[in-house]
Order: sequence, then C-alpha cells, then structure tokens
Amino acid sequence: MQRMAGDPVDEVRYERRGPAAVVTIDRRHRRNAVDGRTAEALVAALDDFEADDGARVMVLTGAGEAFCAGADLTALDSLTPRLLAGDGPLGFTRRAATKPTIAAIDGWAVAGGLELALWCDLRVVSPRARLGCLERRFGVPLVDGGTWRLPRIVGSGRALDLILTGRLVDADEALAMGLATAVAADPLAHALSLAELVASYPQPTLLSDRASLYDGWGLSRDDALALEGRYGMAVLGDAVTGASRFAAGEGRGGR
Repeated sequence: MQRMAGDPVDEVRYERRGPAAVVTIDRRHRRNAVDGRTAEALVAALDDFEADDGARVMVLTGAGEAFCAGADLTALDSLTPRLLAGDGPLGFTRRAATKPTIAAIDGWAVAGGLELALWCDLRVVSPRARLGCLERRFGVPLVDGGTWRLPRIVGSGRALDLILTGRLVDADEALAMGLATAVAADPLAHALSLAELVASYPQPTLLSDRASLYDGWGLSRDDALALEGRYGMAVLGDAVTGASRFAAGEGRGGR
C-alpha cells in the first residue's frame, strides 16, 4: 500500500516497510508545514495504519530538511474549519492510535510540527534536529495537543520553559530532558529498527500495557492500578504462555 506522486494526497505518503508503516509529509517547499489538504491526508494515513493488520508500528517523518514546521501560516484559513469542528488542525492530533508510533525527526520540528512529534510514543532525532514552540513568536496558540502532551513527557517545569520562551532545543538537550528517545545520524533507519524490535514482541500484552499507561493518565493511584489489573487480566493467557517459554529455558541471561 503506497501513495505515489499524482495521487490526490501525494503530499503525504504511506509506505509499508516490514512491520512498519512509514508516513512521510512531503511539502519541502514549505518545510513540510501543514495546510488543510495535508491535514486531511494525515488523517487518511492514520486510518490506513489502523486498518493495516500487518503494520504494527507507525513511523512518522518528513521529507527534506524538516520533520514539520507546523501550520502553514499562509493557509490558516484552510485549517480553521478543522479547529471549529473540534478536530486537530494539523490532522490526527486529537485522535489516539491503537498501535505504537515513532517520530523520525531530521531537521526542524517546531510549532505544530513539535505537537505532531509529541503525538508519537517515541521520538528519534538527528544531530541537526531543532525542536521548539516557535508559534509563540507569532501569537499562534498550541491547539494540537502540545499543552497536554508536553508536560507529561518532560514535566511541567520544562514544558513551561519551552511554551513560554519559544526557544529552540537542540538534539542533545532534547535527549537530556526526555523529549527525544534517541539521537541517531539516520533517524528514520533508527526508528525502523525500533519498530522491528517492538513488532517482534507478543503484541496483546504490549498493546495492553501501552493502553494502560495512556488510559491511566489523570486517574487516581487506586483507579489507575485497578485499570492496570483489568487490562493485565485480559491478556493473562499470553503471560502464562510466555512464562512457560522462559521456564523451558528461552531468554535466559537476558537473551
């Protein structure tokens, strides 16, 4: 399943690479800034991913010198209807993927582009990556989930630093604050290797633990632990099978 040039949504490509679905924003002339048409294409790509049983991980990336520069400020009128309708202006940012997602960031991931990266579970950045809330400089609010996701990833103090100052963060600082999962010369290749690893594990328990983490946000301790227990019981059969494999000698010594 791959969208090619000439397709009505050719600015967003969907391509399967093994167990990964690679979704590429390709508006290099705008540093991959998103207009209304591109936002709709991103939603379609997420729908494709969810419907693709062979795709266990989505890798979101950008073509050229940027991951995504945020909203296309020359086409804000094409994004406003999405906001008024309660949708994520830049695409799927108000939806939740049911499977793991990784951002592969080479270059700029700023403003709404940072919010797209925050939507992903993991973020792999190149040494030249630059991340920040640059919309602060132009009076544009964070409306693609940044104020909710950023503090949960880096803590409220660091989130307020980035949101209030609008300053740029380089790859090393992003890694140090937990904003980046890894720094790699080829972030797409590294993200694909992570996708292979994640896809290699038994999926029911992996997806259950991921859902427990997200669904437990905002709950009290007791409610979150009860939720974890319910989700865990639902996949207990897989756990028993895995324990039997270990007891038979598989995986000893951390293999």
